[in-house]
Amino acid sequence: MNKITTEHLNKTAIIYIRQSTKEQLKNNHESRIQQYKLKDKAKEKGFRKIQIIDDDLGKSASGYDDRKGFDKVIKELCQGKIGAIFALEASRLARNGREWHTLLEICGFMNTLLIDFDGIYDPKNPNGRLVLGMKGTISEMELSIFRQRSVEALRQKAERGELFFSVAVGYIRVTKDTIQMDPNKRIKKAIYLIFKEFRKCLSVRQVLIWFRQEKIKLPSVEYIEGERVIKWRLPVYNKIRRILSNPVYAGAYAFGQTYTKIKIINTKKIKIGGNLKKIKDWTVLIKDHHKGYIDWDEYEKNQKLIANNANMKGLMVKRSVRKGNALLAGLLRCGHCGRKLRVSYDRKGKDTARYVCVGANIAYGTDKCISFGGLKVHIAVEQELLEILSPLSLQAALHALDELDKYRSDKIEQKELELQQAVYEAEKVQKQYNLVDPANRLVAAELENTWNHELLNVDKIKEELELIARCNKQLSEKDRKQIIALGDDIKNIWYNECCSITIKKQIIRMIIEEIIVTIKNDVIRIIIHWNGGSHSELLVKKNRTGCHRYTIDFETKELIINLAKTCSDRQITMVLNKSGKKTGKGNQWTQARVRSFRNKHNIPVFKKEEMQKNGKIFLKEAAEILNISKRKMYQLIVNNIVKAEQACPGAPWIINKEDIANKTIISYCENKKSRIKNLVENEQLDLFANI
Repeated sequence: MNKITTEHLNKTAIIYIRQSTKEQLKNNHESRIQQYKLKDKAKEKGFRKIQIIDDDLGKSASGYDDRKGFDKVIKELCQGKIGAIFALEASRLARNGREWHTLLEICGFMNTLLIDFDGIYDPKNPNGRLVLGMKGTISEMELSIFRQRSVEALRQKAERGELFFSVAVGYIRVTKDTIQMDPNKRIKKAIYLIFKEFRKCLSVRQVLIWFRQEKIKLPSVEYIEGERVIKWRLPVYNKIRRILSNPVYAGAYAFGQTYTKIKIINTKKIKIGGNLKKIKDWTVLIKDHHKGYIDWDEYEKNQKLIANNANMKGLMVKRSVRKGNALLAGLLRCGHCGRKLRVSYDRKGKDTARYVCVGANIAYGTDKCISFGGLKVHIAVEQELLEILSPLSLQAALHALDELDKYRSDKIEQKELELQQAVYEAEKVQKQYNLVDPANRLVAAELENTWNHELLNVDKIKEELELIARCNKQLSEKDRKQIIALGDDIKNIWYNECCSITIKKQIIRMIIEEIIVTIKNDVIRIIIHWNGGSHSELLVKKNRTGCHRYTIDFETKELIINLAKTCSDRQITMVLNKSGKKTGKGNQWTQARVRSFRNKHNIPVFKKEEMQKNGKIFLKEAAEILNISKRKMYQLIVNNIVKAEQACPGAPWIINKEDIANKTIISYCENKKSRIKNLVENEQLDLFANI
């Protein structure tokens, strides 16, 4: 029975061609040739309209890859344009049940045949559908078996530490199954330098900044036409991060560090790879597999430090050293709820740090656990820290001198190695130039340009090397003695303005693991967990509301209260400045500052009517009543003839009106001679003129 009818022949025959991988495209040419020959078979069957679809070459039919060719087949099937689909075998069309059975369902509706080298199948016929279903199931199972076998073979080889898909820079493949350190001295020194700088900087980003500032290039691996080539470039962040995170540099062999997630997006299976596992979940981990640039303990410490520097990984990590004067940011934990404390600053800038626990407030809408200013806590922790560091200060100074010498030598050594390689490259091009026929100008001119370029590169590196040597002079013996003397006084160094807040934060993080803080009865209880397991307890009295380092002293506040009863803001300003009084921040008083202070402390403004109502008058008014001069009125006051009050030296004299209304004072003032005889001479009355 002929299954191909006239209806089928009047439609288009699709030749579907696919190979699973790019490696098959390069190596398995016969399979592709055989698939293209299906066009001849379609002509033999009587099809006149033939369309070849080969958009899916190099793509798997497992259901994870996006196959445009297969989607095109489905689209034309739904439009009823296809009479038959030719494929080498069922596995060419699909290796997963979802796509295979979808194809069969649509072919059955649209009366489309499936044809391979084994036969012709009609999906709408029960027998044909059964055979095709079995072929699809076998194809899918075959792929699963192949995958399982290959994965198991890879795992067994990985368990022996012999599986290498690629080799990290700094290592070379000795045999197919073993690696060793790259014998290139420049490459080895560059890798060592990365780990050395990370020990000092404690941050991937800071290591990156240092390398780029010093213009030190790092090696990277490239594959050009299948050949491994080392290129030298200024590093980027991911380059340094990968080297610091790769266990191969710790002498360990690791396999299965990541896993793949499967998601369904738009009815298609999507693989999301590169999801990191924890070290304990790695499939294979063989320590001391080969010689490493660092040991395994240092590798684990580095990973912990990198994880703690992740500022976006929640509140359970220390986080990296950031800007601002919050000395203990990332180290403080609330002793009431267990959450990390956050840092807030005043509105004017990052001058005043304040630590707040807002975790419970955000999560449950409850009140904030604790909140306190950082100044007193910083001072207490610094004093405790310096007491511990003092015995080690001299040793630290000597170590710093050694590190300074190593720092200079590292920079110079890297440039010297770069110069050696540049000279080698120039000599290699020179040899090529000498071997070429001078008459062949096409080749000779190109080699000459390359040679000139390499020579210019050599000169440039020499200039950089000379500049480094000039800028990094050796310390004299006198300089070393001065630094050692400074090292013996750690407190002076710590509080010196040259010691930046960033350096202080890094020192604190190296010594302190965590600080637990609780508050009870206005007392801040601080438990310091030092690295190594020791603990210290500190108690700090919390400031009362409104009391801070910029608060003026009690005496000045009382003085302003008293002056405000008898003086205007302008007069108060003059008296305060003349008395040498300062604001909380150490500034001179102004009329605006006096007014602001009064408003903040609810001190009423001076009203002369209130003063007169209480029967009090100024010195000038008293002199006018007695019909004498202000100078003579002042003499009466200093000789205790008339009682008067003064808030402080320089403030106005205040007199009770009743005290000058008695007959004794009036008669005393009228008798000029008796006044002159009884007054005590006082030559220092210049102050009176300004009152």
